[in-house]
Order: sequence, then structure tokens, then C-alpha cells
Amino acid sequence: MKSPISVIGIPYDEQSSFLAGSAGGPAAIRHALHSSASNTFCESGFDVGNHDRIIDAGDVEPESGQGAREKIESAVAELVQSGHCVLSLGGDHSITWPILRGFSQRYPRINVLHLDAHPDLYDELDGNRFSHATPMARALEDGLIGRLVQVGIRTMNGHQQQQADRFDVEVIPMNQWQRDMQFHFDGPVYLTLDLDVLDPACAPGISHYEPGGMSTRDVISIIQGLDCELVGADIVELNPSRDVNDMTAMVAAKLMKEILAKL
Repeated sequence: MKSPISVIGIPYDEQSSFLAGSAGGPAAIRHALHSSASNTFCESGFDVGNHDRIIDAGDVEPESGQGAREKIESAVAELVQSGHCVLSLGGDHSITWPILRGFSQRYPRINVLHLDAHPDLYDELDGNRFSHATPMARALEDGLIGRLVQVGIRTMNGHQQQQADRFDVEVIPMNQWQRDMQFHFDGPVYLTLDLDVLDPACAPGISHYEPGGMSTRDVISIIQGLDCELVGADIVELNPSRDVNDMTAMVAAKLMKEILAKL
């Protein structure tokens, strides 16, 4: 019997370095998922809106600072320990570190596939070690990740390259990525999907525009082509305050459906 899938919202953007607004992401994605402009079927025919394996577990309402991280970790750990796969809707990307801490109680040193324009490997950004630009560094320091594969990166600087080398991160920059690439993993996998992996033309509702990214179809193809045991995922950095006619929210809902089908 396949595991239940819990969807949780984490409306938190305290660690955003440029623009706030991603705390509105979970509500915007849910609204788009149930929009009458579309339906809840994914491309394989799986109906994510009418399946007893999928549970909307509501939102984790984080506190501030350390309390927020502890609350996120605890909520995720409870679901994972109960045998659930978990799809988290963010929120800024800082939530991925406490999410992985929650997963580690059942999946120590999990494999992570990270789709993003940014490597998020800063030791600190503007003096902040908990910024949304640092979650991969924190997770690697904690020994939470066995293998980290980053795809779509197009903002690597010297410091983050040093971090990537230090932690043996497998980085596939956007200018080296090919559409026929496939990703294979031994053991359980967690997918973290920052919407700015997409070109801003496909996703205007994000805080950090980084031209030259993937198309929506590119990301869908990566998700559909995963040959692994996917046990959890997150979709982060939707900023509804910058969206255009809910376009990015609809893209996020589309990606959510494909991830749920893969889970």
C-alpha cells in the first residue's frame, strides 16, 4: 500500500533578503489548484483533487526566529514519522533546512534534487546564517544530505563555488543543462523546487528575477522523468504580490500536481 501524502503550507518569509511576499505563496497555490480555469488532473490522468491518499494538512503558522524553524521541523517530523510523504508549499527557501531536519528522523542523509537559479550555499548573507540564501549550507553542515544535485544554477559566485567544492555538491549550471538529462538516485529523494529556476517570462511572480532559466515544460519533464523513490518535496518562493494575472500561481499549481502524481 502506498504512503499517504500530506500537503502543508508554510506561509513564512522572514528570511527573504530582497522582497517579502512569499508568505502568501501557500494560499495562492491552493487557490490556483482549485481554480475553475483548470482542473485537478495531472498529465498522467491522476486526479490530485479526488484521491484519498492526498491530505491537505493545513498551514504551519511559524513563529519568529528559532521558534519558526523548530515549529516547521516538528510539524514535518510528525507527518514523516507517521509514514506520510510530505509536499510543503512555501514560503521562502529558508524553510527547506528545518523541513530536511524533520525528514532526517526517518531518512538520514537523504538525497536532494535542487532546482533553482541560486545554489543557496552561502555560509551567511548580510550577516544572516538563516537567510533563504543559506539553507543548503546549513543542511549539509548538519549531515542531513547524502547527495545534493543542483540543476538550473546561473548565479554561482566564488564563495558559493568554494562551498560546493567543500561539500561535494553536483552542480549542473543552466548553461550546461540539456533537455535529455535524466537524474537517477540510489535511495530516497527529496525535491526542492525554487520557482526562480524558471525563466521570469514563465514565472513573473517571484522576488528574484534571473533571466535565462527553464521553461515550465522543462521543469515538468524533469519531474515526470524522475527515476527514484521520491518521498518529499517543496515548492518555494512564489511571491503573489509580483504575480501577473495569477500566472505564476497557476504554474506552481501545475508543478504541484505533477509532483503529487510522482509521490
